[in-house]
Amino acid sequence: MKKFVSIPMIESGLYVFGGHMHTVPGGWSFFEQKHQAFELMCLLKGQQTTEIKGLAPMTYGPGNVLIISPGSLHTNRNASKDKELTYICFHFNFESLRLKSAMIATLANTVIPSDNPIAKISMQTALEIVKFSKDVSLTEEQTNLKIQISLLTYLYHLTQELTTLSSDHQAHFTEREAKLARKMATRIEDGVENIENAPFSFGDICDELDISTGYGHRTFHKVYGVTPLHFIEEKKFRKAKLLLGYAEYSVEEVAFMLGSSTLSNFSKQFKKWSGMTPSNYRKQIGRKRSVRSVAQSGYFE
Repeated sequence: MKKFVSIPMIESGLYVFGGHMHTVPGGWSFFEQKHQAFELMCLLKGQQTTEIKGLAPMTYGPGNVLIISPGSLHTNRNASKDKELTYICFHFNFESLRLKSAMIATLANTVIPSDNPIAKISMQTALEIVKFSKDVSLTEEQTNLKIQISLLTYLYHLTQELTTLSSDHQAHFTEREAKLARKMATRIEDGVENIENAPFSFGDICDELDISTGYGHRTFHKVYGVTPLHFIEEKKFRKAKLLLGYAEYSVEEVAFMLGSSTLSNFSKQFKKWSGMTPSNYRKQIGRKRSVRSVAQSGYFE
C-alpha cells in the first residue's frame, strides 16, 4: 500500500450565467449575440432554428441539443409562426483549455440528436439545474453548490464521451495549430504568474514564437474559441481575486503584483471584471483563509 498519495491542485474556474427555461410564442426570435463562453441549448417542445455565422441554419426539435462555441455570432428563433417553443439554455465556462479545445473540435455548433448519449446527459443536466433553481427549500448557497455539482458531473461525462469521438472526428483545426495554441496558452499563464517582474503582451509571445500577431490571434481563437486578450484578462482576474483574499496584501500591493501602473488603473479594470471595486470585493469575501501567510501556507489556491 502506498503511504503517500498526492492530491492534485484544482482550479475549475466554473462560471454559469444567462440560464433559464422559457416557453415562447410562435414567431419569437432573439437578437444576434455572441459570448466568450459555451452555450447549451436544449429543446423540450416545438422546433427552433439557430443560425451561426458562416454555417447553414439548423432546425431542431424535442430532445435535440446544441452546444454553441465561444465567440460564435448566432441568432435563435421559433421555427413555427404559430406554435409554442419551450427550451432550456445556459452559458458556461471553465478552466480546462484541453476540454474546451476538444469540445470545439468535436461537439460545438452542430445539432446533437436526441438518441446520442451526449444529448441525453445534456438534457438531464439542464433539467437538474432548472429543478435546483426553482427549489425554494434550498438556500442560495445550496442552490449554487447543487448547480456546480451538476455542471462538473456533466463536464466529466463529456470527457468520457469525447475520448470516443475524438478518434473518429475531423477537427476544424490542425494538430500544428493545436500545438501552437497550447504554446501560446502556456506562455500566457506563465506571463500572468510572473507579471510583477516581467510585464508582457500577446505581441511579445508571438515574437518569441516567430509568428505574426494576427496569425497567433486567429489560431488561438480557432482552437479555444476565445481571444488571447480575453484569456489574459481571465487569468489576471483570477489572480487578482486570489491575492485580494489574503489580508496581508494591501490593494496597492495587489495592483503592483498584477502589473498595473497605478492603483486607479487596477481599480477600474477590476470593476470592469467584477462589477465592484477591489476594496468592496475584499469586504464581500471577508477573511476566508486561516493561514497567516501565503508563503507559510504550504499551498497556493
